[in-house]
Amino acid sequence: MRWKLLRRRLSVSAPRMTVRSHLPWPLRWVAAALVLGFSAALALWAFETGKGIAGLDRSDKQELAQLRVEVQRLRSDNERAASVANTSESLLKAERAAQEKLAQTVRQLEAEAQELKTNLAFFERLMPAGAEGLSVRGVRADIKVPGRMRLQMLLMQSGRDATEFVGRYDITLVGVVAGNRPWTGAPQEGGKGDVRLRQYARVDGNLSYPAEVTVRSVTIRLLDSRSTVRATYTHRL
Repeated sequence: MRWKLLRRRLSVSAPRMTVRSHLPWPLRWVAAALVLGFSAALALWAFETGKGIAGLDRSDKQELAQLRVEVQRLRSDNERAASVANTSESLLKAERAAQEKLAQTVRQLEAEAQELKTNLAFFERLMPAGAEGLSVRGVRADIKVPGRMRLQMLLMQSGRDATEFVGRYDITLVGVVAGNRPWTGAPQEGGKGDVRLRQYARVDGNLSYPAEVTVRSVTIRLLDSRSTVRATYTHRL
């Protein structure tokens, strides 16, 4: 009986045995990971070595360097173009501002010219028909305090071919002092002044005289450069 059991165990028909390792499964995973990592590192080294042998890596580096130089050049060109654009925009704004200012100046000059034409037409209507030469018109004398007078007058020269007049004006005051005593004299201040005109000129000034004098009239004379009286006008207050 024992012999039969022993022979059965040693024969081909004996039951199979399974041999299992006692290594824990976490260590198995770590070992597998190390094997895979080593295989990947070996494959990468082989690939890089192959590229170096074939010259591909050197070509890539040269191309990368060229691309970097090209990018730097493009950046410089872009910065230069942006600077030119900013400068052009600034110049354009300055030119627009100058044009607006010039247009405003032209409009102002046109308005002044129109005003001069209007004033000239008004002054020409004030002059009697056929009158020519120098004349004093539009005299206004205001006395607000004793001894002080503000005098405004318009000097005109008619004639289509009139030459420029260069001379001076001379003012004489006539009045009374102490109630009834006649008085005549030149203003202490503002009684004389230079005149230069071709068609008309405005004179606006302040005259001073003794405070006790009551002014009754103002006489204005226009004299040329040779002290010849060219026009006389008396304004009564």
